[in-house]
Amino acid sequence: MTKNFDFVAIGDVVTDAFIRLKEAEVHCTINHENCEICLPFATKIPYESVTVIPAVGNSPNAACAAARLGLQTALITNIGADTNGQEVLATLNREQIDSRFVAKHADHQTNYHYVLWYEDDRTILIKHEAYPYQFPSLEPPRWIYLSSLGEHTTEYHQAIEKYLVANPEIKLAFQPGTFQMKMGTEALAGIYKRTEIFFCNTDEAKRILRLETNDINIKDLLVKIHELGPKIVVITDGPKGAYALADGDPPTGGWFMPPYPDPKPPLERTGAGDAFSATVTAALALGESLETALRWGPINSMSVVQEIGAQRGLLTRAKLEEYLQKAAADYFPKKL
Repeated sequence: MTKNFDFVAIGDVVTDAFIRLKEAEVHCTINHENCEICLPFATKIPYESVTVIPAVGNSPNAACAAARLGLQTALITNIGADTNGQEVLATLNREQIDSRFVAKHADHQTNYHYVLWYEDDRTILIKHEAYPYQFPSLEPPRWIYLSSLGEHTTEYHQAIEKYLVANPEIKLAFQPGTFQMKMGTEALAGIYKRTEIFFCNTDEAKRILRLETNDINIKDLLVKIHELGPKIVVITDGPKGAYALADGDPPTGGWFMPPYPDPKPPLERTGAGDAFSATVTAALALGESLETALRWGPINSMSVVQEIGAQRGLLTRAKLEEYLQKAAADYFPKKL
């Protein structure tokens, strides 16, 4: 058994290799949706640089954000017994993220993703190792942050759900990853119902709800996700801002949180959503109201997109509060 943590993140950890492209094209529909990155086929394509960043991924990013904001934080994840795994552990230790629940597997590699970085955005080539996931012995933390896990983790999610049911005092933040969205809401019904606060973006909300049309407004997305069980639903819309609906809000209500202004054009946008979601959750864990938490989130997102990768720009609480003091008078959530 172990000490009680403020914030325990559960999810896969990866090493990201950022490949900055020089020659590519982006094609979008007329309303700038369904965009595709296009590269010449069957030829050699020059690239500008490669930057390798260990110990990232939705949940490690959230753990890093929480630790820098002052929460006692741990990460439950899996790595291979390889050099990349050693770098993951070293990075977690530097960030003061407790790594005792990081399981090392001699017969697996550490997850490694390739990030195709073009202009200020990215496309990520992902592959999750099929680790033998096992939930550790854990004293109940105040918050659990659950996010991206690999395929074939149904039993592992069931073990997490069982643990949450046995410990109803734990608050759960859920930010589903690619494969969790593929699993469907029925397979994860218990997780959705147990969730205190839920995060996704607008495209992910449509994917989760199996909607084939784009002709649905944000209020309907909030309500439909809320009906799955989360007490608070937050849906982000990239640089446009974020929307929230909580228990007690009227079905036609909800809130819009504008972005925090960028001091200069973003360098690249990896981790902006993770920074927002983790910071909102961390603020709640620190005893702040939902209104204040929604004001914190965009500040860390703004800072992250000024750097390469999802963690370099994450702020300490003191630095975040400096930005908050400089915010415009109308930098508050607004009723929809």
